[in-house]
Amino acid sequence: MADRATAEAPLFEGAEWDFEAVQRCYDAIERVAIDELELDVYTNQIEIISYQQMLDAYSSTGMPLMYQHWSFGKRFVREEQIYSKGAQGLAYEIVINSDPCISYCLEDNTMALQALVIAHAAFGHNHFFKNNHLFRQWSDAQGILDYLDYARSFIAQCEEQHGAQDVEQVLDAAHALMPSSVFRHRRPPHTSLADERARQRERRIEEERAVHYLWDAFDHPAPSSKPDEEARKRKREMGLPEENLLYFVERHSPILESWQREVLRIVRNIAQYFYPQRQTKVMNEGCACFVHYYITNALHHAGLLTDGAMLEILHNHTNVLTQPGFDSPHARGINPYALGFAMMQDIRRVCTDPTDEDREWFPDIAGSRVWRDVLKDAWANYRDESFVQQFLSPTVMRQFRMFTLADDDGKPFYTVDAIHDERGYHEVRDTLARSFDVAEFDPDIQIVDVDLLGNRCLKLHHTEHNGISLDAKTRDETLKHLRKLWGFEVEFDN
Repeated sequence: MADRATAEAPLFEGAEWDFEAVQRCYDAIERVAIDELELDVYTNQIEIISYQQMLDAYSSTGMPLMYQHWSFGKRFVREEQIYSKGAQGLAYEIVINSDPCISYCLEDNTMALQALVIAHAAFGHNHFFKNNHLFRQWSDAQGILDYLDYARSFIAQCEEQHGAQDVEQVLDAAHALMPSSVFRHRRPPHTSLADERARQRERRIEEERAVHYLWDAFDHPAPSSKPDEEARKRKREMGLPEENLLYFVERHSPILESWQREVLRIVRNIAQYFYPQRQTKVMNEGCACFVHYYITNALHHAGLLTDGAMLEILHNHTNVLTQPGFDSPHARGINPYALGFAMMQDIRRVCTDPTDEDREWFPDIAGSRVWRDVLKDAWANYRDESFVQQFLSPTVMRQFRMFTLADDDGKPFYTVDAIHDERGYHEVRDTLARSFDVAEFDPDIQIVDVDLLGNRCLKLHHTEHNGISLDAKTRDETLKHLRKLWGFEVEFDN
C-alpha cells in the first residue's frame, strides 16, 4: 500500500457523483482487487439505475430480463408502497451472476456509496460467483442472459398464440411447484442454458415422441403383453423416485402440449439457477463484505479516499453488519452479513496472529500467513454449512455470545443446551452449521409411483424431518396446481 505521506490526490471530493468519478473509482478498486487480493472475476458491467428501476428489479427476482407474470407486478406495487411510506429503504445494489457480471447501483447513492457497492458487488460477489463450486457446477453464467431473453420471447409468443390466460395458468402452477423443482442431489441434465435454447426444437419433438410412446403402450395394450412387467419397466424409464416435480411432469404428463412443457422447463431452469444462492448466503455476503472492507481501507490508506468518505463508508458498513441481540425486537436470527464477515476477518487473524487456542483448533492454517490462499480456497470449495463447520472459531462464538436452545414439544419452555464455553463450543458450532443446511428445512417431497395400468394416479411421498410436517392448507392448494399439470388424480402420502 502507498504511504499516506506520498499519497495521491483523492479520487473524488464531496457527495455528488459523475461517470468520470465512477470510472476513476472503478479503476482504483480493480487494481487493489486484482493486485493485492488476487481476485478472479468475470468482466464487469456497471449500470446506474433509478429507484423505479431498482423496484422493478426487485419484483422480477433481480434479473435484468424476465418474462411477464402478474406476481411480479403485485410485488412491485407492494415494494413501491413500502418504500414511498419510508418503512423500508432500497438495496444499494443488485448484482447478477452472469458473464459479464452486471451490477446495478442506485443513482441516489453518494459517490462514497458508489465506491463501496462497486467493491462489494463488482468484485466481492463477482469473484464468489465465478469461483464457488456450487455456482460453477449448477448454474450457467455465460448462458443466463441469452436464456432469459429467449424465455421472455418464448412466453410472449405463447401468449399471442394460445392466449394470456392459458399461459398464466401454466405459469401459476409452475411457480407454485418451483420450490420443489430443483435437483438437489444430482446435476441437472443439459446444464448449459445456451445448449438448452439451441436444442429446443429437436428436444420438443423427441419428448413428444417419448410421451406418446409411454402412454400409447397402455392405452392400446397388445393381447399377449405382460402388463405388470411392462409397467415396472416403464417406471424404471421414468426414473422414479424423482425429487424434481416440474422435471417429471414436463417429461411424462399425458396431457401437456409441447409449449406447456417448454414453459415448465423455463421455470425449473430459473429455479435451479437460484438454488446455489440459498446455500451460500453467509459465504457470499461475507466474501463481498470482506472484499469491500479491505479495498476501501487500502484506498483510504493510500490517500485515494478522504476521511469523510471513509467515515461514510464505515457507517454504512457497520449498519449492514449489525447483529441484534437475541432479545431485541429486531432480532431475526444470525445476520449472514455479520457472521460471514466476522469469520473471514477471523481467518485472516488466525493466519497472521494466532493464539494457542487457534493453534489447537486450526493447526493447518494457524500462523501460516497465507490468509489470501485460505480465504480463496474457502470461497471456492465450501457452502455455508461446511464453512461454519470447518472455520467457526471459539473467538467468533464468544464475540457473538452464541448459545443453543432445545425445544421440546412436551414442555412449555426452552432449555439452554450449550453456551460459548469449553464444553459448548463444538455443540454450538454443530447446531449453527445444521441451521444453514437447506435440506434440514426444505420439504423432502418425491414422486414415488404412477398407476400406469389404472387411473394414472400420481403418488407423492413426504419424508418428515425433525418432526416438522407440511402445512395442510398450503399442501392442498399446491396439489391442485400439480393435478392441473398432470391431468389426473394426485395422491399424497405423508
